Amino acid sequence: MKHLKTIIVTLLLAASLLPASSQRSSFGVPNLQKYDNQLFHFGFMLGYNQFDFAIRSDADLSRYDSLMIINTAPMSGFNLGIVTNLRLGKFFDLRFIPGLSFGDRVVRYTIHYSDGSDLITKKRVESVYLDLPLLVKFKSSRMHNVRAYVIGGAQYSLDLISAAKKQNNNPHEIMLKLYPNDVQAQVGVGLDFYCAYFKFTTEFKMSFGLVNLLVKEDNMYAETVQSLRSKMFQISFIFE
Repeated sequence: MKHLKTIIVTLLLAASLLPASSQRSSFGVPNLQKYDNQLFHFGFMLGYNQFDFAIRSDADLSRYDSLMIINTAPMSGFNLGIVTNLRLGKFFDLRFIPGLSFGDRVVRYTIHYSDGSDLITKKRVESVYLDLPLLVKFKSSRMHNVRAYVIGGAQYSLDLISAAKKQNNNPHEIMLKLYPNDVQAQVGVGLDFYCAYFKFTTEFKMSFGLVNLLVKEDNMYAETVQSLRSKMFQISFIFE
């Protein structure tokens, strides 16, 4: 429901910000009539994201004394990218959008003490990903100055600030380490708006990690988790 509300609000905001030329009556002349006939076209992308984990904890946490539950909390970040679009046909495009994703994630460990009190320990993971997605875009027929589409594909991501090989200089702090290389499946939907001089797109996309990122180490925080896979919700604003 939270993502659905975000999508609705964003669509309304995007529609209100469109230039008046893209809001003309359907009886007017459509904008950029030959735009989709280009073999290649380019653009740039700005995006908002929510980084999270798909977590699978140990089936039996009772052997770790007072540890009760492990869960994650999504955090907000942003994306930047360069769009390269190859026309495959009337309804299909191939898209390559290399870029950077900035965001943090948190794993929360709830510890229950014998006096009835609970302590939540948070392990924060900071990431800056170099993303290399390859996506197929399936477009509907154009409705005057608007076109809907679905998109899907795969993405390779490299964490440029991964702590996987870093040494912890603070003996009193235990770091949760992740491998830097990740592969994700991606699926999304979007709307293209044909303005007078450019095409503006609002896109909603989910990424699901296929790789267990957790570096196994000899501490309670790593041993109690079987796998951590990336998960991300992204809203993109694309100008082409």
